[in-house]
This record gives sequence, structure tokens and C-alpha cells, in this order.
Amino acid sequence: MDTRSMSSRLRELVKFLGTVQGDLSNVTGPPSLLAPSSVVEVGHCWAQRPAVFAAPALEPDAEKRTLLVLRWFLIALRSQLYVGGAPKASIKKPLNAFLGELFFAAWTDAEHKATTKLVAEQVSHHPPITAMHISDAEHGVRADGYARVEMTFNGAVNIRQVGHAMLHLDRYDEHHLVPLPDVKVRGFLSGCMYPEITGTHSMLSSSGYVTEMKFWGEGMIRGKRNSFEAKIYRKDDPNQTSIYEVAGCWSEGWTVKDPSTGEVLEVYEVDAPGNEPAPMDIASVEEQDPWESRRAWGGVLGGIENGDMRTVLAEKTRVEQAQRQMRAREAAEGDTWQPLLFRSRDGEEHDVFHELAEGTSWRLWDEKTKGVWRIDDSRATTVQRPFRGEMTPLG
Repeated sequence: MDTRSMSSRLRELVKFLGTVQGDLSNVTGPPSLLAPSSVVEVGHCWAQRPAVFAAPALEPDAEKRTLLVLRWFLIALRSQLYVGGAPKASIKKPLNAFLGELFFAAWTDAEHKATTKLVAEQVSHHPPITAMHISDAEHGVRADGYARVEMTFNGAVNIRQVGHAMLHLDRYDEHHLVPLPDVKVRGFLSGCMYPEITGTHSMLSSSGYVTEMKFWGEGMIRGKRNSFEAKIYRKDDPNQTSIYEVAGCWSEGWTVKDPSTGEVLEVYEVDAPGNEPAPMDIASVEEQDPWESRRAWGGVLGGIENGDMRTVLAEKTRVEQAQRQMRAREAAEGDTWQPLLFRSRDGEEHDVFHELAEGTSWRLWDEKTKGVWRIDDSRATTVQRPFRGEMTPLG
């Protein structure tokens, strides 16, 4: 599609979004603006560099572990937010996941002898809530996260992710509470949409360290797109004296400094050789269960790949109508949908969050996310295809 055609379609989309009241999260975008992937795949960004994910577990010093967790967080941002694009290309909207949609993948870094595995499931459709679990069993690292996405429009699309992620390092029995930042999608009128993280966000560690991150972008205080500054300090330090400082552009690269000496500890460039993600290991579409994302959306993805928007619309409508019929049948029969691999929990899960967030403005908002979602380990290790017998997303 040429730039003029894209700009025209984006302007039409802006007019349409301006007529929608309230949450846009389940609004269907034009087929031409869809990414060739579903929301349930978004967690790949946290898992696709196994050595980066494992690195905190191999570091004996707590403050350096905190820096490595920040590094993992920052490295994931571009592939998480520039969906279907790159900093100089317009981003696209991932497919809205249907209830019960699943995604499984793994990545191996042979040089560093690290493997990560990702499991994700759409545990709610109204409101849309996605849960994910990433693990590296060899190094004893796991990350559990879930998010309800809320979207509004006021000239830009405002995306609020209600939820959080929790990274755990077995070797140190250490938790890191990780935020899911608010995002604005800008550039509708220019024909090149791009994301900006907004505001101040913090990561909190059970070892006593705080990572404070401030984000801004084009047209704001300092003007460069995707800019940020971060500092790490001890939570019990009233002066919040910086131990490490990180600054740069999360979609391009950044510099890590020791503020006490001014020494540059690392210069990271996102596109530098050697920083590429590991290859994704995923079952072929033929081997996948009907509830797995790439098989379920196969017709849509094929249409996107071939530029056949008529097929995209027809196949997408087929899945969505079948899901609406399934929900209507459940309501009529008094059935309640049960997620396959994740459970909504309380008790200890809430306690860890509240302990880490004490003294901060963080809220759990579990009433908005139907609880705190964590993987059911016993279920995840025993479930086999076909996951739901003869029932498929089409009925």
C-alpha cells in the first residue's frame, strides 16, 4: 500500500474513532492496519533473548541484578510496541485474541546455554485480559504477567495496561515487580503511526532496590521520540541517591553510567550485531491445536501475507461470529468459561504485590482484571493436544 493510500485510510480511521465512546479495546480495526499476529503473541518480546532473561540469575550482587532486570525490560520494549513495524515504519494493530486462544513458543541461545519457554492464554474477552508465563528452568527464572487493555481516543490512541508482571529468581528467592507502561499511539495524520510510552514508572525489588523510569517523546518536553531516563536507588535511602543511571532512546539504544564516577558501563544499541533475538521454536500450523493462535487465525494471517484484504475480513468475521455464538450458547445454558492453563488467584500472590508496592502509588486493580492471574503449573505440565476435545474456536 502506498503512503497516500495509507494516509487516507488513517484519516478515515481517525474520523471513525472520534465517534466511538468509551473503551476501544474490542473495536475491530480496518484489515489493512492489522499486524500478522495476535495479542497473545506479545509476550514473545520478553522471552526471545534467553541470555538476557537468564542474566540476573547468574549475578551474585543484588544491585547489579536490578540493573540486569532493567536491561531485560528495556530490550523488550521495541519488539513489544512496534508491532508489525520498526521505528521508521508504521506500526500495526495485533488481532484481538478470542477467549481461550493459546500461544506456545520457545527460544534457545546455544552459546549461553539458555532456553526460555512462553505460554500465553486469553483468559477473558470482555474485558480483554491476556495472561502469560515465561520460564527458564535451567537457571531458575520465571516471569508471570497479565494485562487488561483499556483504549481511548483523543487525537491519539491511549493504551492503558491494567496489570503487572512479576519476575522471580529462584537462586535468591527474589521478586521483581515489573510495570506495564501506558502507551500513546501517535502519527495518524502523518500516515506513520508510532508508539510513545508516557509518564513515570517504577520497578520494585524484594532485595530493596527501586528502578525509576521517566519516559517522554516527540512534541513533549525535550522533543526526541521514545526518550527515557532511569535511575536505580535503594528504597530505604531518603535521598534516593542514584547507584546507576540509564538514558537514551528505548527504540534505538542507551547508555548506562555509574554516577559516582561518571564511568560509562555499557552502550547498548538495539540494532547492533549480536543483539538479535534467538530463532523462535514453535510447532508447525499443522501440528498445532485448533485453539493455538497461528492455526486459529491461519486464514487471516494468510490473507495479510498475500495482501488479500477481502480474505482477511471474511476469515476474521468467521472466527468472531463463531465466538459470539459460543458465548450466547454458554449464557443460555448457564455455563461459565474456564481458562485452560491459568487461574485467578489471591492470598500469597496479593501479599507479594502489596509487600513490594508498600509506600508507593501502585495499586493492584484486581477488581478490574478478575483477580491476579498465574499459571497452573500442574495443569501446564500435563495438558495435551487436543486441549478441548472436539470443541474448536469455530464451535
